[in-house]
Amino acid sequence: MKTFLSVFFILNTCIIAAAQTVLNLQDCRNLAIENNKQLKISKENIKKVSEEKKSAFTQYLPDISINGSYIYNQKNISLLNEDKFLPIGTVMPDGSFGFTEEQVNNSWISILDKRVPLDATGKPFDPYQEPDKILWKEHTIIPKKEFELNIHHVFVGNISVIQPLFMGGKITAYNQITRYAEELAKTVNETGMQEVIIQTDQAYWQTISLIGKQTLARNYVSLLQQMNNDVQTMIAEGIATRAEGLSVKVKLNEAEMTLVQVENGVQLSRMVLCQLCGLPLDENIVLADENTETIAAEEYVFTDDVVNAWENRPELKSLDWAIKIYKKKEAVVLADMLPTVALAGNYMITNPNSFNGFQNKFAGSWNVGVIVNIPVFHWGEKQHKLRAAQAETRIKQLEMDEAKEKIELQLNQAIFKLKEAQKKLVAANKNKENADENLRYANLGFKEGVIPSLNVMEAQTAWYKAESELIDAKIAVRLRETELEKAQGKIK
Repeated sequence: MKTFLSVFFILNTCIIAAAQTVLNLQDCRNLAIENNKQLKISKENIKKVSEEKKSAFTQYLPDISINGSYIYNQKNISLLNEDKFLPIGTVMPDGSFGFTEEQVNNSWISILDKRVPLDATGKPFDPYQEPDKILWKEHTIIPKKEFELNIHHVFVGNISVIQPLFMGGKITAYNQITRYAEELAKTVNETGMQEVIIQTDQAYWQTISLIGKQTLARNYVSLLQQMNNDVQTMIAEGIATRAEGLSVKVKLNEAEMTLVQVENGVQLSRMVLCQLCGLPLDENIVLADENTETIAAEEYVFTDDVVNAWENRPELKSLDWAIKIYKKKEAVVLADMLPTVALAGNYMITNPNSFNGFQNKFAGSWNVGVIVNIPVFHWGEKQHKLRAAQAETRIKQLEMDEAKEKIELQLNQAIFKLKEAQKKLVAANKNKENADENLRYANLGFKEGVIPSLNVMEAQTAWYKAESELIDAKIAVRLRETELEKAQGKIK
């Protein structure tokens, strides 16, 4: 039976250990960076601006397009409204159109040795001035139908090539803007990554702090339980009073309530850390620094080199790229004021076509040319846009100057806070040593019967407080170190 219980205990311990996930601070940072939704969005934004940069480069290349259309028309086009009848005459010696007496039904008379036609009333007239009085004998017909153009089905196709030659520098400016935008997206991603690291560190060390206080609260409860047992024994022997026993029980109840609160806090803090790391909220994680006694303050080299901080901070890098982008936007607006030149070539095919009369079949032709656009007058629109772009650039420059001032202040504050936290840690260690010694003397005095239980509880409370403050001081130093690294732009 003993062998079975031993094997069962070992197997159960192995299963529990295997189910636990041990994470150190760097593991939590990596998981948080990998699973953070905002960082994923930021990475997708980097991909987006990278594609936009590639798209901007294509503006240097010729634009080739093919267009086609089909149109059905209800009616054809007719050049005549009705059939036309043309008289049959003679080409005169001077090349003009005329007629002979045999070609008309008009009567003729001689006036001053010149033959003159007579109208229907018998009056002479000038055929050039009054051609409607000519009575033609023969006519030729021009049918209306023969002058109809068949456009029921119209097909048009076109291949167009446009090669920019000079766009006022706009294409170059756009390419530089997209390149700067890609770098800006990277620095924004870096800024977001630092914020995630800060949040993860805070959640990690908050959990470590609560775990340490949970262990401390359990030890404190154990001390009070032992104290309660000793006092109850002394009450039974008549050495201690019931009032002392009630005081110990009240203190024990308070400690047990505190333990419950701390345990709940540990569970919630673990959930917060799991959420940041992208793990299930009920994931059974174990943190590598749960033993707060092993957390030692590292030697930290202080530096207030503001210039290096300015160079390392991604926020300033972002503003610097933004300033460059706005300067190029000024160039884009300025390009709208300059002439643009482009080479254009087209090949067009149509059916019907009119290249050789009007024919219902496909035929095409090509053309090349140069397109020039020169802005002349737009009521000052471009100048207003240029001034607006220049104002945006100045705004970003002012934001850069303000950010530098704030970073310098933040750096100095981070240094002061870390030094203060280190001093508090030294004081907390001394207080803890004094509290340990005080509790040791109180326990010895209580066992010897020379110190009442009230004084022992005061020593225990002082010890509990000193231990709690020591945990807070250790965690505070770690958090202040992280804040200083962020202020210096060194956090990774």
